[in-house]
Amino acid sequence: MWSICKKEINQFFSSLTGYIAIVLFLLINGIFLFVLKESSILDYGYATLEKYFDLAPWVLLFLIPAISMRSFSDEYKSGTLEILLTKPLTKSQIVLGKYFSILIICLFVIVPTFLYVFTIKYLSTSGSIDTGGIIGSYMGLFLLSASFASISICCSGGSSNAVVAFLLSAFVCVLVYFGFNGISKLPLFQGNADYYLEKIGIDFHYKSMSRGMLDTRDVVYFLSVIYLCLFITVKKLNKK
Repeated sequence: MWSICKKEINQFFSSLTGYIAIVLFLLINGIFLFVLKESSILDYGYATLEKYFDLAPWVLLFLIPAISMRSFSDEYKSGTLEILLTKPLTKSQIVLGKYFSILIICLFVIVPTFLYVFTIKYLSTSGSIDTGGIIGSYMGLFLLSASFASISICCSGGSSNAVVAFLLSAFVCVLVYFGFNGISKLPLFQGNADYYLEKIGIDFHYKSMSRGMLDTRDVVYFLSVIYLCLFITVKKLNKK
């Protein structure tokens, strides 16, 4: 399993694509957070990274599907999946190997943004920030990335075309993140149903953790989404 993980990471960073993906994430966030006046945290007046944690999911909605789209699509297209299946590995180990490689890449993307924390703390007049809220927000952001990665892996496992896998992954991620929240606001579901519909979406649980409230129900929700998507991916491999 770890040999597959290592191979995927080496393949990702063997070209400029991997480095460009990380630089783009940092560049987009940096422009919005420090350059554009409308969204600059320097002009916000408070020592908080709230704007970053609001913006990051939008970027990850497309970045993670782009990272994951070739996970199984290229294996199908090149015919190397049959060779991979002859290795002394279970299908679950193959899926987990590819999944963990995406998680590690996500860490390479997120960890450099810790610099924002030190920047905000340094610029704060009191020299202090809401540490608990930031820790909860980063945990939520990582679990959000892990959920997007599992969805993208699942979509890649269902298509031999990387572009189709990317478009499908991005669509499902947007749907699961924003869709249920939007549906809950329809007049048809106003009342008791709107609250439960909103809780199905990732956005509800991500925002809950971003407030610094580490509720086990939110963690269980993210882990359930990850498990379900990886389970479906393994079933797809069994059919192949």
